[in-house]
Amino acid sequence: MSSVPQIRIPATYMRGGTSKGVFFNLADLPEAAQVPGEARDKLLLRVIGSPDPYQKQIDGMGGATSSTSKTVILSKSESAEHDVDYLFGQVSIDKPFVDWSGNCGNLSAAVGPFAVNNGLVDPARIPENGVLEVRIWQVNIQKTIVAKVTITNGEVQETGDFELDGVTFPAAEVPVAFMDPADGEGAIFPTGNLVDDLEVPGVGTLKATMINAGIPTVFVNADEIGYTGAELQEAINGDPVALEKFETIRAYGALKMGLISDLAEAANRQHTPKVAFVAPPASYTASSGKAVKAEDVDLLVRALSMGKLHHAMMGTAAVAIGAAAAIEGTLVNLAAGVASLMPLPLVILPAVYR
Repeated sequence: MSSVPQIRIPATYMRGGTSKGVFFNLADLPEAAQVPGEARDKLLLRVIGSPDPYQKQIDGMGGATSSTSKTVILSKSESAEHDVDYLFGQVSIDKPFVDWSGNCGNLSAAVGPFAVNNGLVDPARIPENGVLEVRIWQVNIQKTIVAKVTITNGEVQETGDFELDGVTFPAAEVPVAFMDPADGEGAIFPTGNLVDDLEVPGVGTLKATMINAGIPTVFVNADEIGYTGAELQEAINGDPVALEKFETIRAYGALKMGLISDLAEAANRQHTPKVAFVAPPASYTASSGKAVKAEDVDLLVRALSMGKLHHAMMGTAAVAIGAAAAIEGTLVNLAAGVASLMPLPLVILPAVYR
């Protein structure tokens, strides 16, 4: 019987917001995987259990959804202005690649607690009791994130009463601030327009707001593509024609935003951009069975991640929604029916980890 040598790599399986992922300290990885490249990607693919033609990731740490097929590599920051460097890898479920093109906003809430627990934050900065601001450098998009982590008796406080839709049990709250959230080095509106006419073969010409905040996102109107904005996962994820339509919209949006130079590149850049559809407020029933009243929401948004309708809302997409809603004339702003809002220096995303 043939076998290969076993290796042991310290890792932590953590939740942040509505996502879960496998966290590593960069220094704990095998030497070949401490730098970007094939060795690192192969290691992470095997840890998560990809590529899996069954799309279940049974032999791996992935949960067979875009929100649970994730990896994080952290290291002590060399910058005096930051505590920790945060690199995010979105692992494809059924294909052999790791997408490094963007951030995970939800897992950003888990970075601070991991950094404290693994000695990546200067002990002199950690209070015995109180709130610690962990200064995070997001390597993928070259941006600063600040996470507020509650410390009790010198340790990260994990339990609490903060509740988050999409998460069953309450836990400690970790507010996360995304500083200067325009993604990467590009303009917040890559095309220079608040609304563009996006020509999508087989779909038509759609009004689209393409924004580069938190994560590059293509927003379209729900009614233009035959939806209400209140759809749940089964309404779209079980429809291969719908999924193909959204992927086509995403690919042409990526091309229009300058994220790719050829449509063929979109297949290997599944994490970005996101595609989302918006609608004015309306009452609906959430996947948990909870009744949501129109008067309790500002607008409806449904977003896709890694080719499927997401079960909740991506943290980075929430940044894009907040930024677009604050700018008069975008599709998000118009769907919300609000006038121009005060410009926001940052976007706050309440999130939790457990």
